[in-house]
Formats: sequence, C-alpha cells, structure tokens
Amino acid sequence: MKRLVFLLALPLVIVNAYAQRQIAVYTTAQNTDKRISATGMISFESMPQPVETQVCVIIDPAKTFQAYFGIGAAMTDAAAETFYKLPPAAQQEFLQAHFDKEKGIGYTIGRTNINSCDFSSGSYTYVKDGDKDLKTFDIAPDKKYKLPFIQKCIQAAGGKLTMFASPWSPPAWMKSNNSMLQGGKLLPEYYNSWAMYYTKFIKAYEKEGVPIWGITIQNEPMATQRWESCVYSAEEERDFLKKHLGPVMAKEGLSNKKIIVWDHNRDLIYQRAQTYFDDPVASKYIWGIGFHWYEDWSGGLPMYDNVRRVYEAYPDKNIIFTEGCAESFDASRYNAWVLGEEYGRSMINDFNNGMVGFTDWNILLDETGGPNHVKNFCFAPVHADTRTGKLIYTNAYYYIGHFSKFLQPGARRITAATTRSQLLTTAFVNKDGRTVVIVMNQGDKDTEYYLWMKGQGAKTMALAHSINTLVF
Repeated sequence: MKRLVFLLALPLVIVNAYAQRQIAVYTTAQNTDKRISATGMISFESMPQPVETQVCVIIDPAKTFQAYFGIGAAMTDAAAETFYKLPPAAQQEFLQAHFDKEKGIGYTIGRTNINSCDFSSGSYTYVKDGDKDLKTFDIAPDKKYKLPFIQKCIQAAGGKLTMFASPWSPPAWMKSNNSMLQGGKLLPEYYNSWAMYYTKFIKAYEKEGVPIWGITIQNEPMATQRWESCVYSAEEERDFLKKHLGPVMAKEGLSNKKIIVWDHNRDLIYQRAQTYFDDPVASKYIWGIGFHWYEDWSGGLPMYDNVRRVYEAYPDKNIIFTEGCAESFDASRYNAWVLGEEYGRSMINDFNNGMVGFTDWNILLDETGGPNHVKNFCFAPVHADTRTGKLIYTNAYYYIGHFSKFLQPGARRITAATTRSQLLTTAFVNKDGRTVVIVMNQGDKDTEYYLWMKGQGAKTMALAHSINTLVF
C-alpha cells in the first residue's frame, strides 16, 4: 500500500477553518485512495432539532473528561534490527511517517523492553549469572541496534518522546523455574536486586541521552508464555511495589519516574486495580494501570466496560493502553481492512471509557512479521520488506493516525454520541481550542450524517468502512 504525502499546509488550513467556524474533514476509506486525505470543508448551519431519520454525531464541548496523554508504539529489538536493514532513504521515510506531525502522524510515546522479549533475536540480560549486587550491569546488548534506533526516533520527534520501559522476565537465576521463558516467579531473595535492576536500566539509558519517563512492573504478569515471562498475583505485584520497587526507586533518586501496574488484558483489570489502588502505601507509587487487548472476548465485543469500571472507581488514576497488535501474521493480508478497523474500534471505545493514551506494539517489523526468537510472528501497522528496502503501510497506520496526527497531549475528551450503531465516535478539545471529532463507519454502506452541536448541524458523509477526523 502506497503512503500518500500529507498536506504541508495542514496547520494553516485548520487555523483558518476554526476562524470561519468551518470544519476540515480528513478521510481514510476502503476501496479508495483516501489515506488521511483532506476531503473537504463543511460548515455549521442552524439545526434546532434533528429528526429521527437524520443520522447525527452529537458533541457537547461543555462536558469534559480525562486528559489525553499521547499515542505511540514499542521500539523493540525487532523494530530496531529491521530499521537498520533498510536503506537510508527508507529509514528517513519511516522516521518522518511516524514522528513528523505535519508529514506523518506525530507519535509522542515510545515503549521499550528491559532485557529481551519475544521480539528479540535471542534471550539476553544485562548482568552475569549470579550477580546479585548487579556489579556487572551493562546495557551493551542494546547499543548495537535498539538504543541508536530510539535515539533517532527521539530526534525525529523534535527531541522529545515520552519513553517507558517494561521487563518481560528477570534473569533466569532470579526465578523459580531457572528460565527466562515459560513463566516462573521472581524468588523473594532477589526482590531487592530486581528492584535495583530497574533503576540501573533507567540511569544507563539516561546516560545515553534517552530519558525514561516511567516503567511498568511486569509485562503480562498472568501469562506463562513460551517466551520471556514472569508471573505475579495481584498481591505479589502490589507487595513487590510497596516493599521493594517503590522504596528503592525513591532511595535512588527516581521517585519522579512514573510506575504503571498490571500491563495485561482488560479481563482482570478491575480485580487488579482494586488490589493495587485500595492499598494506600502501594497506591502512592502508582501513576496508572496499563492494559492490552488480547484474550478478553470470545466471539462478541471486547470487554470495554471493564476499563470504564476502573475509570469510575478510581478517577484519580490514569488508564493507558500499553500493547496490542493483530496476531497470526500472513503477508497476503497486508491490505485486509479489518487490521485498521480493529485499532479504530478499540481506540474509540477505550477513549470513551477513560483511557488516556495508546501504545501500539512493534512500531516496525520485517516481511516475516519478525524477527522473533520463538516464531511468535504478528502484524505491525508498517512492515519493511528487507529484500527490496521498501516500506509497506497497512491501513492500521492510517487509522491510528486519525487520532495521533490531530490530538495534542493535554486535550480533554468531551461528550460524543451517535444516533446509528454503524458509526462510532469520540471527540476532544485540544489546548489550542480546536475540537477534534473522530467518526468511524464500520458498516458496508455510505452513511450521510450531521455533526451536531448546540443547535447547529454540519452535513457530511462517512463512506463505507472508513474513518474520518473532523477539525474546527
């Protein structure tokens, strides 16, 4: 799929549209060449009472909710290795496509792995076996590909990315099964050593010019995987945080770093949140709770309401999506429209239920859906064919861009509702006063609708299987 060049004059267009109370419309649609394409300007006209035969997207900027944090993706070993297999022109194209706000989609968040993960070419740690005091700690494995890649991403983003890091497993000798793979638990005698490990990682990365905003305690702590994994019950994770990780971070001068708990699926998110947040000692260390989208539905809709339950019960805590991808890679499905719609559907529902930010899984993978040392291949929104040196853009890239390109960190979500179920919507007001409304048509038919606000309506069209961003 060919990536289209975005309008260079986009900010000026938006400013003028706002001044005239006109609405700029951007569209990505199936069976067209529209990819975040400017598709027209519409205007508000008097519309006191919509009738039931008129399809409407209704917004209310007076009703505000959570602040928008940002959108980004994971900069794994696999992404970095793939990046460096590309020719310089394609590398530059990739960086611009993801981090330039005008010519690309303006990512502001990055995630990376502490020690190896499945999307590494092999298992590794930063210490020698048995080094409980971490005297041999060295991030040398990251200096070949991953660190230079992250540094380039930060530079492309204008010098700043909100970076957080997650471990998939402690070193094997710290665990009950003496393996980084297949689950196992962190042994109690290594709790303090493992807590210190995070601080060593943060300081080592910052010494290399990569500021670390925060960490998650454990990627997928309820999963016993054939790749790097480590299991914690809610109580074990809570107690490791409040008795070891939190105090060690504070002692090492890192109390300003944010800590995210859970970092797993929506299914158990409320049970985990209750265990962490109802403990006042643990809670004081926690910025928020992270979640993924795997394995929380069986033929129906994902369990979006579980996110809302946490938002309702703990409004002072942040809820952030920390990982998701389309699994079971198959290169014949690069153009499958469902890839993007999965992102759009989840992002709209999760934002409406209290999510503050979204972090995709691998920002880049090769033509095999890897590299991955356990053959757990998957899709990324953008793939690199390392045989030809070309980038392949799935429509997931554009669906994500309909949010990340137009929303500014600090924006406030506002009320947005539709009058037909084939249309999904969410809306925000940016700090500069611009209103951003995302409308996704998941149906098979073009749907004419009105954007309605306070007795005014603006008529437009949502093409079949499309996503629109409206800005005014």
